[in-house]
Amino acid sequence: MITYLKALFERSPHLLGIFCVVGAVTTFSSQDVAIKWLSGDYPLHQIILARASVALMFTLGVLVPLEGGLRILRTKRLTMHLLRGLAVVIANMTFFTGLASLPLAEATAIFFVAPLFITVLSIPFLGEKVGLRRIMAVLVGLAGVAIMVRPGGDTFQWAAILPLAAALAYAMLQIMTRKLGMQEKAATMAFYIQLTFVVVCATIGLVAGDGKFAGSDNPQLEFLFRAWVWPNQTDWLIMVAVGFSSGIGGYLISQGYRRSEAALVAPFEYVALPMAVFWSIMVFGDWPDAFSFAGIALILSAGLYTFYRETVRGKPNVLEKPMPRNR
Repeated sequence: MITYLKALFERSPHLLGIFCVVGAVTTFSSQDVAIKWLSGDYPLHQIILARASVALMFTLGVLVPLEGGLRILRTKRLTMHLLRGLAVVIANMTFFTGLASLPLAEATAIFFVAPLFITVLSIPFLGEKVGLRRIMAVLVGLAGVAIMVRPGGDTFQWAAILPLAAALAYAMLQIMTRKLGMQEKAATMAFYIQLTFVVVCATIGLVAGDGKFAGSDNPQLEFLFRAWVWPNQTDWLIMVAVGFSSGIGGYLISQGYRRSEAALVAPFEYVALPMAVFWSIMVFGDWPDAFSFAGIALILSAGLYTFYRETVRGKPNVLEKPMPRNR
């Protein structure tokens, strides 16, 4: 099996990027469930600080040695790394704050305007060529999102703005990932993201961790400014698990966007949507209706069609300047 996969990736290098992205969104989906589960008892910055601290240790202890050791952390692009870190902090904070009051499946569906943002932004910022078929596949996926969200319905309460803001910040994150990926390793990018999380969340904790800004009836503000609480043993284990999944997922998503065009791998992040619906049913008891299932079918069809175009028909959309392998 390993030999077959190695041969497949050598024959079609862009497939490695696709598999990395699918693996990443799988870990992120389980992470979303855990954070929503914890959102009623702990402030968001405390959860994210615990997650980032574990992920940072995992990155330094496992991923950095795999890609060359501490020397890979020396960079001439510190400003870009910090901007990328701030983009992912904004994306996380806005998405999870919205998750405090929105159902998991609906928040995830709204967030999935991100691949459209990535596809559009990859043209002027990265100079990537996006073919008509790929544009149509992304639009079909977005049509599925629109069916699930149903503009004008109850989903579009003001809290829905937060996942939209997260989508835009996430798109900018991946555009910068593509820029940095031409010179930096995935472990280097993952390290600076987790470091930014630790610094930002620790700062928020020092300012608001005593709960002096808490007491609002708004669930989003309460999730942001609730006082720190010492976790029980079970919640500690959940936070540690979330940290490990963040470290692994952050590495995989960086690797995926390093290895392939942003507009190519972005539709495969749609895999997270049926996962979110599954978790909504199994964990939170939120059943999607017929419109939601129709939307999921369109989204999955768009992703599978892109995969079909890349493999079966033998007409890959490769880079004009392929990404170098890990140095």
